[in-house]
Amino acid sequence: MSIYQFVVKKINGEHISMEEYIGKVVIIVNTASKCGFAPQYDELQALYEQYHDEGLVVLGFPCNQFLSQEPGDNLQIDSYCKLNHGITFPMFAKIDVNGKNADPLFQYLTEHAPGMLGSKGIKWNFTKFLLDRNGNIVSRYAPQTKPKVLEDDIKTLLF
Repeated sequence: MSIYQFVVKKINGEHISMEEYIGKVVIIVNTASKCGFAPQYDELQALYEQYHDEGLVVLGFPCNQFLSQEPGDNLQIDSYCKLNHGITFPMFAKIDVNGKNADPLFQYLTEHAPGMLGSKGIKWNFTKFLLDRNGNIVSRYAPQTKPKVLEDDIKTLLF
């Protein structure tokens, strides 16, 4: 089993297989526009721009499960991300990351990369998962971990 078995819905409604990202170093992050960590969009975009040509991709999955900090619909979220943060990395349709309706991709990620003290659930917006070029989960980073902190790990996987 790997992330490549999953099909996800892009923010424009198009379904895409995670197989599109075979051979890429991937950051998967649950996002929220109204979250205090929303400035991390800028650092995620900077990493994407800096390392995209070498094989990095950032995948953003909006989620409204934490204090309703992503109340908009997919069109509003997409507009916010582009206008306020210049996001060009792939964004996906709003999902649940916890509970019985959790997206299967996030069920897989949390099962195979538990957080602090072995907890499986996502604790907050901007939890980040770093995957190698073979789709293996290398690390899970807490919401407060700024994306720039991932740079050395990303470079190790890319080069």
